Amino acid sequence: MRCVSDFGGLQEIAAFGKLEDANAFPGRINGSLINIPYRLGRNCIWAEVWTMRKVWALAFLLILLLPGCGEIATRGDGSRILAMGDSLLAWHGTTGHSISDRLETYLGEPVTDRSVVGARMIYNLPITGAMGMSIPRQYRPGAWDWVVLNGGGNDLWMGCGCRACADRMERIISENGQAGEIPHLVRRIRDAGSRVIFVGYLRSPGFGSPIEHCRNEGAIFDKRLARMAAADPGIVFLSLSDLVPSGDKSFHAFDRIHPSRKGSAAIAERIARVIRAAN
Repeated sequence: MRCVSDFGGLQEIAAFGKLEDANAFPGRINGSLINIPYRLGRNCIWAEVWTMRKVWALAFLLILLLPGCGEIATRGDGSRILAMGDSLLAWHGTTGHSISDRLETYLGEPVTDRSVVGARMIYNLPITGAMGMSIPRQYRPGAWDWVVLNGGGNDLWMGCGCRACADRMERIISENGQAGEIPHLVRRIRDAGSRVIFVGYLRSPGFGSPIEHCRNEGAIFDKRLARMAAADPGIVFLSLSDLVPSGDKSFHAFDRIHPSRKGSAAIAERIARVIRAAN
């Protein structure tokens, strides 16, 4: 049994179970804010309790900070449109200018937004994953006509630096667009009866962007997403590769990665066109 896994200097519980240890004993172990109802040997008890204190402290901090950073937004009870993904969708969430905010305005109806800044398609830590850092875990079955989805960029940029990413790309989405984390998630959504709009990423304006070196991976990623969508009429791949004119910085925020308010509005307008045309 592996007790913990390391995450940025903090430790998060990765697995629980029985330990074959002569000192193992039954019962509940009272930690800070949590009970662990398992047989645990003394070699792991203090590691687990100490770890959970740190994890819950981190979770509490994230709960306080994420809304202020526009990372978590859930609204629009009874809406027929769900938005989920990473910072492309979540950016400007606290100021009312995120993509889903603008989509609400264009369509005149509520949108439920569960996107989170920094979220990934491949994310194995359980607590922060459940908080939305795992894009697949953002999904909640419901009466959604549409699911607006994005993701995968953080896996490539932060996961492999957009260099030597062939294996990670394959784990996210295969060359034919039919296997990997993204097709698996999209298939779950489609099996529930919802149509999917998968939104691609902005391209850099060419002015010293931190993601300038990700162009080749972005092009490969888009081709695979297009193949996935071509196999199912209920999936639309919305490429953003042509949205930003060369040399135009107005579609990007100050970091030249995320959309500006203008960029979010332009993306939302394209999404709205897809939904209106289908309706």
